Amino acid sequence: MDSGISKVNAINRIVVCAYHNVGYGCIEELIRQGADIRMIFTHEDSPTEEIWFKSVRQLAEKHCIPYMTSDINLPENAALLQEIAPDFILSVYYRNMIKQEILSLPGCGALNLHGSYLPRYRGRVPVNWAVINGETETGATLHYMVEKPDAGDIVDQEKVTIEFTDTSFDVFNKVTDAAVTVIARSWPRLVAGTAGRIPMDLKAGNYCGGRKPADGRIDWSKSAVQIYNLIRGVTHPYPGAFMFLNGKKVIIWQAWPVEGSGEPGKVVSAEPLMVGTGNGLLAIKKLQLEGEEETTAEGFSQQYQLAEKFE
Repeated sequence: MDSGISKVNAINRIVVCAYHNVGYGCIEELIRQGADIRMIFTHEDSPTEEIWFKSVRQLAEKHCIPYMTSDINLPENAALLQEIAPDFILSVYYRNMIKQEILSLPGCGALNLHGSYLPRYRGRVPVNWAVINGETETGATLHYMVEKPDAGDIVDQEKVTIEFTDTSFDVFNKVTDAAVTVIARSWPRLVAGTAGRIPMDLKAGNYCGGRKPADGRIDWSKSAVQIYNLIRGVTHPYPGAFMFLNGKKVIIWQAWPVEGSGEPGKVVSAEPLMVGTGNGLLAIKKLQLEGEEETTAEGFSQQYQLAEKFE
């Protein structure tokens, strides 16, 4: 056997911790490249979460790759990893923080694929935060894992554009494609030992925490553009931005900022449905009274008596 091929095969063993579409796509790319995936750690789907994304578990079953849904940090899993002796651990949208004792096990390092252009938007739900904050670009970054989240040396990254009309779902799909591009480019270099390492400049970035459905409540004192960004940042398949009408929760799924002025939260027009904000007007397109079907603003106005002011 060719010695070069033997060398590649000798440092090709990988354990992947993955979930969601990004994890699915990156595993597909590793399989395409012939990576020796010894084990996949993934998650059980939560009964309280809308599962709109592909199943890593089903992908593992399709390719007869062993997988586990228990936490990789458990002592029995640490012992299993010692037996596997992987060259690499790769985490892609895995939801558990991986402890240092696990990160130190692979001979060639542990890496994470993060859904932003690091060091910007370290932490949780980076795509949603980027859209909510009105960013015009984000990306995908492959970096070495250290004890501090999203802080290790960068191996490779790819930018994507965020259009003003993009929802988080649109951007997530772009980031998924960018992540697969990064893995496609980087895996041969990692195996060959030629991948670069760029120190992370944390001072040039920011860290964001997770989001809860309650964080989607609309603050009408903010500008129409800021509210619009929140709406598109948490619209389908996420829980949605919401307000209250006559004491009942109403989710706004689609809207658009327009010029004009009005008292924040006050209904300026019923047809079309426009509401005053801290700066500009928000034209509401689609919304839903909690427990009822989603409808257009016109249908909503005809079916329900609008209050003078939304809360």
